[in-house]
Amino acid sequence: MSHSRFFSRRALLGAGAFLAATSRSFAQPLAAPAQAKKLGLTPHTRFALNAEIWFGDKPFLERVRAAADLGYPSLEFWPWRGKDLAALGKLCAELRLEIAQFTAWGFTPGMNDPANHAAVELEITESCKVANDLGCKLMTVVGGNDQPGMTRDLMHAHITSALKRVAPIAEQHGVTLILEPMNIRVDHKGHCLYGTEAAVKICRAVNSPFVKVNWDLYHAQLAEGDLCGHLADGFDQLGYAQVADTPGRNEPGTGEIHYPRVLKQLHELGYRGYVGLECWPKDGEAKAAERVWAADSWS
Repeated sequence: MSHSRFFSRRALLGAGAFLAATSRSFAQPLAAPAQAKKLGLTPHTRFALNAEIWFGDKPFLERVRAAADLGYPSLEFWPWRGKDLAALGKLCAELRLEIAQFTAWGFTPGMNDPANHAAVELEITESCKVANDLGCKLMTVVGGNDQPGMTRDLMHAHITSALKRVAPIAEQHGVTLILEPMNIRVDHKGHCLYGTEAAVKICRAVNSPFVKVNWDLYHAQLAEGDLCGHLADGFDQLGYAQVADTPGRNEPGTGEIHYPRVLKQLHELGYRGYVGLECWPKDGEAKAAERVWAADSWS
């Protein structure tokens, strides 16, 4: 029996068009929301816009307002010193923006030298008070650049000692210190702590719920790769995550990292905290926000 009685050419063409459209819908990320100003309301992950990098041509407080205009629920920044903290706190309360984290201890002087540990204690104490005033629950700390005459293992032991010393201070204030490992291939040559395996080892040795890892996935890709595998291995020490693509350190979707898979892995492991957008917008902030939205559009 001929099937032409049941299927017209028009029907077949229509069915083909439907199948083609359906296959595209599975292959492509979800369309961004119609309201471009709300691109920060991403499908799965809660992102914290880095106010040091995004909208860098604006004064700091205007960057904060721009983050809220895009719809992002939170922001992060680098050192608190030199900022108008009262104005920042007031503006964030007005905009209902949370402060996810800021930097409490940077590259120098190094936490990896015991001669600096008293200063580390004083600075962490002051920073915890600032964090409490701002309603911030996380603070980044950095291990430090190489110390002359010290092995890497010895420098890591000194970082461990410093963190054990200040962990009770962090606990007293209800603030978690997040230790950030770097990469030395591109950005931080001469830094003593690179790769998440070393940072996880240090945090496990400190053994405090108030000392965890700031898992910068850009640094991790350059230092060791296997992002999803390392996240699974060290998830018990994950305190915070940051994203940027490589090469370029621009937003997700501009380089080699398949961020839909990595963000899905974070979610599947149980992470529900903020993810910092410590990435330089490649083609402007609006386009960067679109790419971040697309990277988070996994199913």
